[in-house]
Amino acid sequence: MMKLIYFCLFVFLFSSCSFKRVHRVKSIDYMEERQLDILPQKQLNIFSPKRSSGKRDVLIFLHGGSWRSGNKDIYNFLGNRLARKGVVAVIIDYPLSPDYQVHDMALAAAQAVKWTKENIAGYGGDPKSIFVSGHSAGGHLAALISVRNIYFDSVGIQNPIKGAVLIDAAGLDMHWFLQEMDYEPGTSYLQAFTDDPEVWKATSPIYFLDAHDPPLLIMMGGRTLPGIEKTTFRFLEAYREIEPNPEFHLQKRKKHVPMIAQFLYSPNKTYRWILDFMEKSRNEN
Repeated sequence: MMKLIYFCLFVFLFSSCSFKRVHRVKSIDYMEERQLDILPQKQLNIFSPKRSSGKRDVLIFLHGGSWRSGNKDIYNFLGNRLARKGVVAVIIDYPLSPDYQVHDMALAAAQAVKWTKENIAGYGGDPKSIFVSGHSAGGHLAALISVRNIYFDSVGIQNPIKGAVLIDAAGLDMHWFLQEMDYEPGTSYLQAFTDDPEVWKATSPIYFLDAHDPPLLIMMGGRTLPGIEKTTFRFLEAYREIEPNPEFHLQKRKKHVPMIAQFLYSPNKTYRWILDFMEKSRNEN
């Protein structure tokens, strides 16, 4: 019996893709201090299949943390697993509140995409096949730079994003959410989004959807936070006016944190959703 248990644990922890070798390069500067006005120096980690031809899909991941916490190194597991599945993964840090606001974060994310486009071929990735993803606040930023070209205009390139993968994304309609919540000035979310409703609207992806946007893969937990649930359904309603059959997966039993923790398990079906989405988006665009 114990041998069977050990065997099952072995299979769980070391799926077939786990033995594929990964090339890791960490803490690469993608933005120097004050390269973009007041923004600080920021870095990224790259995980790529050991043997890459320069034609691998690239996925840039932005961490969650309510726009005020989190860091790239927490998600090394995601980079490793994506690389073992044939994707070049780029995990980035970005400026956080209260020192910086959402516009700053999105500008930094756009700069990370620019750096990736200009340099990723040297790590086995295809600069013409760049996708973005994020969980929670990171999902919001991934959506925002995908649908608002102003951030790429600011760093001097055209939007190169082929598609966005939103994992239990927060803030897709932050304008509506902050109006509903009526927080006192200076409270946590308002440190990131300011007290100005015009900024709330300018940083809410729902108001910038159009037919020219890259395709979206949207995943949401059925037991997620109420604000995420409400704003995601509002976002989906608006998105269906452009894409009648959006790629949306409701994981009914999942809470907010398990929506990203599930990626620890290499055979998780969400990896297949992402890989299929990337292949489809690459072939259609």
